[in-house]
Amino acid sequence: MIEAVVFDVGETLVDETREYGTWADWLGVPRHTFAAVFGAVIATGLDYRETFQVFQPGFDLDRERQARADAGKPEWFGEDDLYPDVRPALTKLREMGVWVGIVGNQTVRAGTLLRGLNLPTDFIATSDDWGIQKPALGFFEKVIEAAGCPASEIVYVGDRIDNDVAPAKQVGMRTAYLERGPWGWIHRDKQEVADLSDWRIRDLNELSGIVGAENNLS
Repeated sequence: MIEAVVFDVGETLVDETREYGTWADWLGVPRHTFAAVFGAVIATGLDYRETFQVFQPGFDLDRERQARADAGKPEWFGEDDLYPDVRPALTKLREMGVWVGIVGNQTVRAGTLLRGLNLPTDFIATSDDWGIQKPALGFFEKVIEAAGCPASEIVYVGDRIDNDVAPAKQVGMRTAYLERGPWGWIHRDKQEVADLSDWRIRDLNELSGIVGAENNLS
């Protein structure tokens, strides 16, 4: 049985194209150049934050987030930044009686923005809320606690093998690898994706069919 489906945020629910574009603007580099370096960093398996170091050695993401906020240009996303399949997919899952959660590596501010979207969910939290970040197993243990059901009855949906699928699998969850966004596309052919993903999807609306099949719903 699948009792709960829990979603990552960036590039799973939220298209981060605009946000990364604003970072390029903040750094004073062309958006295309920033995107190209970003992809190269991900392809080599480095932390995405190394992208900023290329353009500004010593870059401190937390400090710069505050500087942007102080300058009246804080991180932001809204309804138009959600992928088109988000609302219908989450709505359908809840109609099927599935507990729906959203938990990712995000700031407290991002959590506030998510809650303000009034998405059809049962639970929203961020790594900053919890004081622990993916891929730490403690993060996923807190997901299990929040969902209130055995790990084997939870599906964690994400676009990254390192931050989402691998650690979720390690604590006993089932996993859906989403081929979306830079990580989802660049790493889709890795053997770990085949080994650790229970399902591979390209659209969140596929999840209702998966739940229906697993839960023997007609």
